[in-house]
Amino acid sequence: MFLELDLQSDVPIYTQIAQQIIEGIASGVLQPGDPLPSVRSLASDLSINLHTVNKAYQALKQEGFLQVHRKRGVIVTPDGMPRVSESFLDSMHLQLRSLAAEAIVRGMTEKEFADACIAIYRRDLTKKGDYLE
Repeated sequence: MFLELDLQSDVPIYTQIAQQIIEGIASGVLQPGDPLPSVRSLASDLSINLHTVNKAYQALKQEGFLQVHRKRGVIVTPDGMPRVSESFLDSMHLQLRSLAAEAIVRGMTEKEFADACIAIYRRDLTKKGDYLE
């Protein structure tokens, strides 16, 4: 599994790890049932504290993206991904609102912003064909 961390970012490292694992699932790089490296192994590979990896894995487990088994280790949830919840929608709204505000300040039009969102959804993240038309 290839993760790229930005140690200078304001985004906490555990959040970067969690976001990149979710992106891997969305893009199809990680499939349901795929194993992930152990906490120790990933921490060693990334040269970070194992508690940071554990925090990312626990957050993803709590949300339903990962399962932890004593024998199989950490795996991508094989039984279906978590569904859209009210808390997810609230979080998404806040993030998009912030990005939209910055886009406006930088002179981006509504169409350019919408086109960028659609391009990311279609081209960068999903291979499932669930596109807006």
